[in-house]
Amino acid sequence: MNATRTAGLARLHAFLPRAGWDYAKNRNRDVPGLEAVSALSPYIRHRLITEEEVIAAAYAMHGHAADKFVAEVYWRTYWKGWLEMRPSVWRAYQTGLQAALNRTATESGLRQDWGAACTGQTGIDCFDHWAKALTTTGYLHNHARMWFASIWIFTLRLPWELGADFFLRHLLDGDVASNTLSWRWVGGLHTPGKTYLATPDNIAKNTDGRFAPTGLATSTFALPASAVPAPKPVQVPDEWDRGLSSALLVHDDDCTPDFILDQGLTPLSSHAISTAPSRSPLAVAPMVTTFAATAANANAADALTWALNCGAQQIITPYAPVGPARDALDALEAALKPHNIRLARVMRSYDRTLWPHATHGFFRFREAVA
Repeated sequence: MNATRTAGLARLHAFLPRAGWDYAKNRNRDVPGLEAVSALSPYIRHRLITEEEVIAAAYAMHGHAADKFVAEVYWRTYWKGWLEMRPSVWRAYQTGLQAALNRTATESGLRQDWGAACTGQTGIDCFDHWAKALTTTGYLHNHARMWFASIWIFTLRLPWELGADFFLRHLLDGDVASNTLSWRWVGGLHTPGKTYLATPDNIAKNTDGRFAPTGLATSTFALPASAVPAPKPVQVPDEWDRGLSSALLVHDDDCTPDFILDQGLTPLSSHAISTAPSRSPLAVAPMVTTFAATAANANAADALTWALNCGAQQIITPYAPVGPARDALDALEAALKPHNIRLARVMRSYDRTLWPHATHGFFRFREAVA
């Protein structure tokens, strides 16, 4: 995939004729060529194209026949809003991941099973195919991701955090909210007690009989869990100060800053960063880091050095949700403060309007934003 807005728009327009009833009927089918799905997620994740324009285009062509497709776009928005109000869930995942990695250093059986899962050598035909497809292409069909996560957790009995990390390291659309919370959902942690079990019949049906897995778990079990934290209000950032000389900083969570420029910003200087290497404590796949860096048009120079030398009193950047980009901006803000340089984070109206509705489950969210 080319990591450009032009490529994202081309893929959108090529898929749009199938975004109506065709998508609703065939979206669960994981078949060669991925003809039933849009494969737009790498572009939406980096906001080379936006959720708003994808939703508007689908409804313009298909009306309510596009509801199923639009719902999948809204799932990404829901996950982001849900985690934005519960950032401790991301921190708990990071702690759990480090604990699991520590176990692999001392438990040879776990280390071998983890390695076999990541390299597609478990002996489970579909799972091994998906593991190799992911590491080769950087993409997996959404339904395959659910099956994969279920087999990882309930059949292979591997720590779910290691699986979520495997996805983040290899998915071109690797997104902190969507990925972490989807794994939690499969494992029964997002909605306590509600798990997802992959079954041979469902896999065979939706892969046109390409796979006939044997030995899959026939039941689920409860994962160690803490209480789901209550939501805290989304913190809308202050507006940028139009009386200060300003520069623009782009990051790989939002690579299209036109919505800021359209507000009248004429930056003294521009800079871009990619935080993809920070998605995992392990090495992130080169295709992932390259895609993110290309999408953001990231600069080699250090952001702090640029900010101190560009002559601006204020650095303006798109708002970054919970994750590595947020952490990088937090660190930059702290470093700029002694120099009296302000960091202003501008939130899109789409996020500001929709995220606060992610207080409970998806379907309540969907009703609220319809």
